[in-house]
Amino acid sequence: MKPGRGNILNILSACLLAVCLLAGAAGCGLVADIDLAPGEISSSNLPPEAITALNLIECGGPFPYSKDGTVFYNYEGLLPEKPDGYYHEYTVITPGESDRGARRIVAGAGGEFYYTDDHYNSFRLIVQ
Repeated sequence: MKPGRGNILNILSACLLAVCLLAGAAGCGLVADIDLAPGEISSSNLPPEAITALNLIECGGPFPYSKDGTVFYNYEGLLPEKPDGYYHEYTVITPGESDRGARRIVAGAGGEFYYTDDHYNSFRLIVQ
């Protein structure tokens, strides 16, 4: 029987966590809550699927969808204005969804990450 996408993601998450723990990799753990500015979210307040997506981004994949890592053009104008190609989008798996769902992480070339849970209607800067 062919494993489902959920099983594969669980296996990937477990493997990635093991690699991060063994390597002591920075950025693979959660940070404590801190004072946040409006429009920011602590990585410790993200859903677990977003943590998995961040870890996959930091480790270079593999990603669950072919659109992961494609250029995000900021047509909404909600992120700081940057040249085309600066931002890339990644899926945050939504349990129970049969498609990519509404949740994404947008990564900037400068190392910043933004989280949206409403398909680009709003963004929060992830503070790690």
